[in-house]
Amino acid sequence: MGGSLVEGIGMGLVLSLIIGPVFFALIQNSIEHGFRISMFMALGILLSDTVYVVISYFGVSFLTNNPAFKAGLGYVGGAIMIGFGLASFFKKGVSRPNSGGVSQKTPPRRRKGFLKGLSLNGVNPFVLLFWISIAGVVQLKKRYGPGDVFVFYVGMLLTVFSVDLLKVYIAKRLSKFITPRLMMHMNRAVGVILVVFGIRLLWYAVSKS
Repeated sequence: MGGSLVEGIGMGLVLSLIIGPVFFALIQNSIEHGFRISMFMALGILLSDTVYVVISYFGVSFLTNNPAFKAGLGYVGGAIMIGFGLASFFKKGVSRPNSGGVSQKTPPRRRKGFLKGLSLNGVNPFVLLFWISIAGVVQLKKRYGPGDVFVFYVGMLLTVFSVDLLKVYIAKRLSKFITPRLMMHMNRAVGVILVVFGIRLLWYAVSKS
């Protein structure tokens, strides 16, 4: 099982280096709301990845061969991503991360962060396709028993989660250098990036229709 753990950690590092819309949203959230709130966003990402692991491993990968299924994922994912992008671009007012105390808004912000991570990562069909490709790789490893498969996925998921927390921590440490004006420009940049990814998903959906 040691070999499967190492392979899982290695694959997790590869996935963590992929820069997509979730990466930018996670960094933005950390700078604006701090580490604790962003940790819940990372937990939402972890949960959506875990759900996709279960879906892909237990044999629904054949659905991705259905053009209608692919198109549906693209339309829904693209619309939600564009929505998040527009909300970020036109966001009014930027607050600095809370450095101490417990705000009454903290629980709602935690839930909001968790749901944002869950939805942004969950509606991206490329994430599902990635995990299906990983499931195919696992199936080809005939030396893997059930225990090896479990350790592989746990190692991979925990590595992705740990690197996400590292990204959040680094962004939080740099937040003191972030001015409200720079944060406004960052929000707009993140908004544009999310809209671009959303349009890309819609184009993907149209091509599969």
